Amino acid sequence: MSLRIVFMGTPDFSVPVLEGILGNGHDIVACYTRAPKPAGRRGLELTKSPVHVAAEKAGIPVFTPKSLRNEDAAKLFASHGADVAVVVAYGLILPKPILDAPRFGCLNLHASLLPRWRGAAPIQRAIMAGDKETGVMVMQMDEGLDTGPVAMTERSDIGADMTAGELHDALMHSGTRLMGRALASLERGELAFTPQAMDGVTYASKIEKSESRIDWSLPASEVHNRIRGLSPFPGAWFEIDFGKGPERIKALRSQGAEGSGAPGAILVCEGELVIACGASAVRLVEVQRAGKTPVNIGDFLRGANIKPGMKAL
Repeated sequence: MSLRIVFMGTPDFSVPVLEGILGNGHDIVACYTRAPKPAGRRGLELTKSPVHVAAEKAGIPVFTPKSLRNEDAAKLFASHGADVAVVVAYGLILPKPILDAPRFGCLNLHASLLPRWRGAAPIQRAIMAGDKETGVMVMQMDEGLDTGPVAMTERSDIGADMTAGELHDALMHSGTRLMGRALASLERGELAFTPQAMDGVTYASKIEKSESRIDWSLPASEVHNRIRGLSPFPGAWFEIDFGKGPERIKALRSQGAEGSGAPGAILVCEGELVIACGASAVRLVEVQRAGKTPVNIGDFLRGANIKPGMKAL
């Protein structure tokens, strides 16, 4: 017997999970996602979320409430008669009437090894902190911020040069498999939960714009982790003057490098671009000029007038 499921999600990360649930034969009776956002130069067009588009393509009724904290929203949600709600990066807080409505409650797929990195940006924060391992977890939601008991876990290594975009994709696919296993166990009445550890709690706060500018006075390891943790979006950036005033450059890939100098000093700019940090240096591998597409560092250097002694700001 298939489960009656309400799916709640918004970004690209959520779409394979939605499609996996459908592929496993479950009945998704409703899909909740964030409301379409203004787009275009004048903001006159509305862009539907990736989950909205995927749900409509599958013929699933879509709901886009601005809030779930009212009686009408609770009544509508309860009317779906769901066995369980599956929540994957939805973006709205679920109040108690919503959490309690499905027969088996609400299952959340979270992209970290809880209780480490509860909150909004676990993938970016794990890389920015230099973590060597992360993973995905299926947990039972409660009224706290990612505090519920955990049912299943799948771990993933974080490579030394892995970007947030690469880790996002890896966890997206492992999370799809994990939620499929969790729902199969739930269907058999075998899904068990374990409370989270009390120690090791950290919070993955939303990425602020001020964090995107590279601080070359930091050690090279921290600069490298900042670059890859913010790649491809929003992108860590610096400025450099090619002779026409400072131009913003996004650094999308980097590696550790040998060398020392004043923070931000260009140490090598022939065939590679090495920049001094507070301790040691980083080698930029892929960058993006404003309004341009990402390029490897060789192509960038051929089109930029960079000389040793110049400074990245």
